[in-house]
Amino acid sequence: MDAASGSLDGALATPALSLESFLADPPARVVDLRAPCEFDGDHWPGAVNVPLFDDAQRALVGTLYRQQSPQAAFEAGRRALEAQLAPFVAALSAQLERRPPELDPAQALNELTRGGLERLRSALTPTRTSRDAVRLALYCQRGGLRSRSSVALLTRLGCEGAALVEGGYKAWRRALYERSANWRAPRTFVLRGLTGVGKTLVLRELEALRPGSTLDLEELAQHRSSVLGMVGLTPATQKGFETRLALRLEQLRGPTLVLEGESRKVGDVIVPASVWRALESGLNVELHAPLARRVAVLLDDYLAHPTSREQLVPQLEFIEARLRRGGWSGSLVELLQTGREAQLVELLLERYYDPLYRHSEQGRRVSARLDSSTPRVAAERLAELLDAQDAPPSAGLS
Repeated sequence: MDAASGSLDGALATPALSLESFLADPPARVVDLRAPCEFDGDHWPGAVNVPLFDDAQRALVGTLYRQQSPQAAFEAGRRALEAQLAPFVAALSAQLERRPPELDPAQALNELTRGGLERLRSALTPTRTSRDAVRLALYCQRGGLRSRSSVALLTRLGCEGAALVEGGYKAWRRALYERSANWRAPRTFVLRGLTGVGKTLVLRELEALRPGSTLDLEELAQHRSSVLGMVGLTPATQKGFETRLALRLEQLRGPTLVLEGESRKVGDVIVPASVWRALESGLNVELHAPLARRVAVLLDDYLAHPTSREQLVPQLEFIEARLRRGGWSGSLVELLQTGREAQLVELLLERYYDPLYRHSEQGRRVSARLDSSTPRVAAERLAELLDAQDAPPSAGLS
């Protein structure tokens, strides 16, 4: 910095984490500097959104950049940041577990930006730093001016320990996508069975017994993969699903993998080809449970959230219309609203879900069958099957 002019007089080293370091050992604290709409579409799991610009400001800056000039966009961005500078710096300081700096953030921002856009771009030089020195990783869309200027501002204010992620969101997403595309499954077992037998419950119990041995696609998608599948959940976007899936694939270990049978789409998200190959080629394990148990499982699951009943109504109306085309008359919604939930679930299973499932599973070979009435016991039996994987799969369990 030039003390007289208060502007940048040369390169300003900006701590940066290489993409490889970030993916191998991400800091416990990660900040996404992008606008909320970008963050909502996809973000690093566990990241906190501290946006440099809100959605409207981001749109304005982008429009000015395209229709007027980069400098006009820069000036608009600087004015927007000035208006919210104090809370922005305070939020980043909190992530660093530091008290807000005593130095004047407005003065530091003025020093960084006074020379204009090109001067700032040339002065902020990302310089790789040791992972051990980084307590907080920040990223923007491409590792550009948003993350560079934010890290530089913190550094200027004396808040050490922050570093940008080289390449930003685009870089780490591309790397994760490539890893997923190149992933190859170990020997795979696929849990199948009628709706409500508790496939997800067994999967969770098996994961507790053998961490890293399961892949729960419905959990990653936040969708149960049915007409009612989004009730009580917030479904992931395609990008968000792919990010979470890629990171989960990195956590898998052991000679076998267990996942629940799904179609190519889980809700609105599409399962990548590498995972779909595992689903289609895996050994099928069919779970079964009495009807009363299935009804209880579904009631516990679908009515757990306070908004579930409200969300169920339009979905039930959709199923009603389909059942009526087959000659059924009645009101699913009325059953829900008059407290006859068990009767509703039993009707849905017998008239809608079970026929659909049986049709979709025609001709599929099953290597083993397990009673899933008690998920823990079923998981233990499944673990025995995994241990005996070298034996002929047709021996199965019953």
